[in-house]
Amino acid sequence: METILQINNLSKSYGNLQAVNNVSFDVKKGNIYGILGPNGSGKTTTLSIILGILSANSGSYRWFDEPFSKLARRRIGALIETPNFYPYLSLWENLKIVAQIKDVPEKNINYALGVADLLKRKHTKFGHLSLGMKQRMSMASVLIGNPEVLVLDEPTNGLDPEGFAEVRNIIQSQANEGKTIILASHVLDEVEKVCSHVAILKSGELIANGRVGELLSSEETVMIQSERPEELSEILKNETNIKNVYFEGDDLAVILNKEMNASKLNKLCFDKGFCLSKILIKKQSLEDQFLELVK
Repeated sequence: METILQINNLSKSYGNLQAVNNVSFDVKKGNIYGILGPNGSGKTTTLSIILGILSANSGSYRWFDEPFSKLARRRIGALIETPNFYPYLSLWENLKIVAQIKDVPEKNINYALGVADLLKRKHTKFGHLSLGMKQRMSMASVLIGNPEVLVLDEPTNGLDPEGFAEVRNIIQSQANEGKTIILASHVLDEVEKVCSHVAILKSGELIANGRVGELLSSEETVMIQSERPEELSEILKNETNIKNVYFEGDDLAVILNKEMNASKLNKLCFDKGFCLSKILIKKQSLEDQFLELVK
């Protein structure tokens, strides 16, 4: 699969503050790649470097297997800071200015407004829009020129659930067209629902990256009780479909692989000569897993 972005050992410091520290990862064509981390983890700095806004202290990056250039920049739509639209101009008039800056035909404006579900409001003054509509207008400005790659920094920041869903639908519609999307967020739910891949940053360092389903998946944990729990624990630890076994108070916590479920675990224990007096299923939340990674 074609590599859209390569980041190699990227570092950036501000005096004694190490904002980004030796970060490396690749983004493949068609990925919805989330950069996830708490505020201050280096997400915006990383995006600013790869867009040529900031210079790195060390390391390198390549777009489309080439050094970053004006030609590559034209293939990328970016939303790093909220665009400054004129409140007294209509949506069409504001985007006409964007189209002129990007040197693309005005016919792109209708496409962008349509994707953002604002076409019926193209003659409305920007100052009359709600917060959610203003954010969709920001997304429309990114889409002017129909770029191959979207780079979005906290695109749902400050939005209510309805606004969150509207922006998410825009992102997913662009992904369905085969575009590559790089999205920075501190909201775990946003990354889980939108992204196919994720890089997790903490204090400027990359602590994990890969598919969302592999890094942030809700594992099933079964809490059980039985006579001779120590003996049962040792037996279960040797089973291939059980990822981990540990004691939590009087309970034995058993983390299962996908091939195993609570019913099969109960039968396994019975076949081994153990009758379970308690079976309680619980799932580790994605938030718990994320906090474990960044703590």
